[in-house]
Amino acid sequence: MAVNGREEFNAGVFENETIDIAHYLGIIKRYAFRIVSLAIAFTILVALLVMRMTPMFTSTTTILVEAEKANVVSIEEVYGLDTKRKDYMQTQFEILQSRQIAERTVESLSLYNNEEFMPVDEGPSLFDELKARVVEALPFLPQEEPKDLTEEQILAAKKRKATSLLMSALTVEMVDNTQVMRITITTESPTLSAELANAVADVYIENYLQAKLDMTAKATSFLTDSLEGLKQKLTVAERNLAKFYEQNQVVNIDGVVGLAADELEQLSKQLLDAQTALKLNAVIYRQTRNDVSLEDIARLPEVLNHPTIRDVRRDEAKAMTRVSELSKVYGPKHPRMIAANAELSSIRETLSSQIRDLITSITTQYEVSEDRVVQLEQEVAQAKAEFRSLSALDNQRRALQREVDINQQLYNSFFTRLKETDELGGFESANARVLDAALPKYTPSEPNKKLLIGAAFVFSMGFGVFLAIAMETLNSGIRSVEDVERKLGQRMLGLIPWLPHKKKTDLPIRSFFDGKKHQFAESVRTLRTSLSLLNLDKEQQAIMVTSSVPKEGKTTVSINLAFALGQLDKTILIDADLRRPSVGKQFGIPNYQPGVANLILKSHTFDECLVQDEESKIDILSAGTIPSNPQELLADKGFGELIAQLKTQYKYVVVDTAPTQAVSDSMVIANSCDSVIYVVRADSTSEKLINNGLSRFLQVGHRLDGVVLNQVDLRKSGAAQRYAGFYDQYGYTSHKDS
Repeated sequence: MAVNGREEFNAGVFENETIDIAHYLGIIKRYAFRIVSLAIAFTILVALLVMRMTPMFTSTTTILVEAEKANVVSIEEVYGLDTKRKDYMQTQFEILQSRQIAERTVESLSLYNNEEFMPVDEGPSLFDELKARVVEALPFLPQEEPKDLTEEQILAAKKRKATSLLMSALTVEMVDNTQVMRITITTESPTLSAELANAVADVYIENYLQAKLDMTAKATSFLTDSLEGLKQKLTVAERNLAKFYEQNQVVNIDGVVGLAADELEQLSKQLLDAQTALKLNAVIYRQTRNDVSLEDIARLPEVLNHPTIRDVRRDEAKAMTRVSELSKVYGPKHPRMIAANAELSSIRETLSSQIRDLITSITTQYEVSEDRVVQLEQEVAQAKAEFRSLSALDNQRRALQREVDINQQLYNSFFTRLKETDELGGFESANARVLDAALPKYTPSEPNKKLLIGAAFVFSMGFGVFLAIAMETLNSGIRSVEDVERKLGQRMLGLIPWLPHKKKTDLPIRSFFDGKKHQFAESVRTLRTSLSLLNLDKEQQAIMVTSSVPKEGKTTVSINLAFALGQLDKTILIDADLRRPSVGKQFGIPNYQPGVANLILKSHTFDECLVQDEESKIDILSAGTIPSNPQELLADKGFGELIAQLKTQYKYVVVDTAPTQAVSDSMVIANSCDSVIYVVRADSTSEKLINNGLSRFLQVGHRLDGVVLNQVDLRKSGAAQRYAGFYDQYGYTSHKDS
């Protein structure tokens, strides 16, 4: 039941746990002196360091970077710059911070010889000397042989160092949404800072102009060299074209080619006509050669369609029509009929005669046409050959002319570009200008002593508060009523304040009766009162006092509690720590004095073992002869009978026992006692160790009256609030014994 009760108590405590601001304020209040002391000490240290810091002075030059520069001629390609691009300003920003600008500034001002900017080297530093000694003492380490540097190497090293120092002192800032940049230099000299800031701006502008001049010179050189080559190519091409005209004896080859084309076209047309006529005459010619009758020849389409034959046949048709018409009216002997027939016969004789003449002429025409076709074919072939020759010459001429034209165009283009570049070379337009030159500022920009000292104080105060809360949180010891209730789940019966005394010595045994230590005595009386109120129903009471580990002061608590109870009624103090007894030693009782062990073993009588303290009027039973088996002896029924017998003779029986974590003797003794008091040394024993000791009593179902917090340092800030009600903080009680 006891175990369950304690678990429920702890669960209730932690379930209701919230952020207690008052708790943390209490921690800060308790550690206020230490926090303030830490803050003051740290602030003083920082102030001393700040006062020793070298003041630095800052100067700023403001420049305007022109994104739209005057364009005299269109040669942006020569420079490769596009000022309209979004990254142009970022590029200029990086150029300003480049090592090239820093090196040129160092060169222009000879900063490597300026002792104000670059102090004289005072020799190797302490670290370098220590490193050299270590390397010398350990020969197995790589050894660096000293090198003799030439004057050029020394000068180059100085320039590199000066450049690095300038780059570390330089800060470039772009003003948002503008084309303005700020060049800031911070050094130990206000005039030097202003001079360097202005010099960096000037070098940046000059660097742009110089780069432009260099690019112009390179472009001019490139164009000049290219023009020489193009001029030679153009001369060769023109010479080849002139040679072509001279060799071929042509002035206007285009006209000659045109005439040849026209002649070829006319000959081709004549040849086509001749071939057509030859085909037309060939049919009749072949019929006449095959012995065909005249009538059959007359029926040939070529004959019928001949203009002469066609006219005669038309007349024949008319005559036949007239004869046919007259035959219907007149007889064969009629004169008109005879005349019509005579006309028809005459026309037919004429037709036959025309056909014979046509056959004769066709034969002649065929022979002539055949000869004409052969002649025209030869002329066309000759014209084609001549045309092809002229076309080849024309193509050659065109190729030569094209080469001349291309070289002429290239030459003109490069010549124009060269003139443009020359014109631009004389127009020096910078891409930036200075808006505000840097002026010396004689107020140090850094260190900001007030800010640093104030920040140091605030930081140290915050760090002190953090340390205080961390120490309080990480502290596993018990130091207050709240810790006893929250961490241990027990009630606090009282506290025993720490009294100053020599180290490695016990507290004077009569401190309870010392009037100068009234707070100590009153705290013991408070413990006595708390214990009495818890056991009002008991006439006699056996009180066991134990702790977790040695050196927690349980014996001191036992003795002083016995003193306080002895002022109320008859009291006896028993030393039940049969392993390392200390009660007898505290009262100066000799080791051979029989005690508890002798009574249990019944080797001595009670009167032989009993010792009375005359000043406090309490009786004492020391441990007696230390046995070899103390736990078995305490577990014997004889110890229980001893306690029962003592309760019949004494109102209060105070039993001092061994620590719970060392041995289990106290577990055995607790079965014979009415109350158990657990002594805890403040700010010493860990919470886990105490809970382990308490749990051992709870596991066997034994009730604990509460915890006594021992050796509490009341001098600490906030002790009065933490331990109010457990000791006399007002000095109200009498210094005399109660």
